Amino acid sequence: MSDSELKPPIILLGNVRSGTSMIQGFFGLSDEVCTWFEPRTVWAYAAPGRKHDRFTRDDASPKVKRYIRKRILRYQREHAGRRVMEKTPSNIMRVPYVHEIFPESRLIYLLRNPLSQMSSSEFRWQNVLNKNQFKTRLQETPNTQLHYYAWRLLHDNFRKRVLRKKHVSIWGVRYPGIYEDKKKLTIEELIAKQWVQASKTCRADLDEIERSEPGSVYRIRYEDFIYDPAKYFAQMCEHVGLGVDQQILDEVAQQADTSSQDKWKRLDPEVIQRIKPIVEEEMRINGYEFPTELPTEEERQEILSREKLSVGGQGSTVRSRGS
Repeated sequence: MSDSELKPPIILLGNVRSGTSMIQGFFGLSDEVCTWFEPRTVWAYAAPGRKHDRFTRDDASPKVKRYIRKRILRYQREHAGRRVMEKTPSNIMRVPYVHEIFPESRLIYLLRNPLSQMSSSEFRWQNVLNKNQFKTRLQETPNTQLHYYAWRLLHDNFRKRVLRKKHVSIWGVRYPGIYEDKKKLTIEELIAKQWVQASKTCRADLDEIERSEPGSVYRIRYEDFIYDPAKYFAQMCEHVGLGVDQQILDEVAQQADTSSQDKWKRLDPEVIQRIKPIVEEEMRINGYEFPTELPTEEERQEILSREKLSVGGQGSTVRSRGS
């Protein structure tokens, strides 16, 4: 299968719970785009049994390149030839690998304050895949690799439903050494270190790409995007060569979720203080300041009460045309 008709996929990099689903939904508003939600087993084709998500250029063998490009092209064809827009959080640890496979794609990187990201992530550590997610994941997974993912799913279900553990074994980005850290860190400390390791790795990898290809990466913080979503989404579209009309920009401005800015205040002040030495330096490098005033118990309870009335802090839903 020749990939000469393959349109450069739009690749969004970002950690779990950093707002990438919202941004992907905005791209899906375009009739020129189809969105593919986290085809992680496709990206892991090079080494599905690896216990971490760090892949480099050396992992992008000719066979791996052919396979992943073929899968993206197939998805493009299945969706009327529209350009594929995908986001897979684990790719934040695989930037050289991704870039080697799709050198024609210009990259977008979304970063979020680690306290907000932690507040949202801790909920997801408590959940296993639901039936629909499991079915989709199986359909995407290469047949020769099904056993790798079936084992992880069974293991997490056993922990939750039989052993009654609060959290799954590992959720989110797996940096090298995460399983060893899990034995000695609290869940909150582990999530904090996930953010730091992912941010450091992705930042260094993107810096290297930009040294040889200036202007090939668009970086944006979630907090800045929310401040003026239409402006920054237009910049994203221009960066990847996608036309965008005023109607879509108006929808982006209307649908952008601004309600999660203070959700980090649901965290226990003791937890916030405990993760400070883990995240503070990387926060500073990325332009964030660690809070000097911790949330009061009244603020915490108010936020927790609001979340009980919502859908578990899962974020906004964007009405997408192009999925």
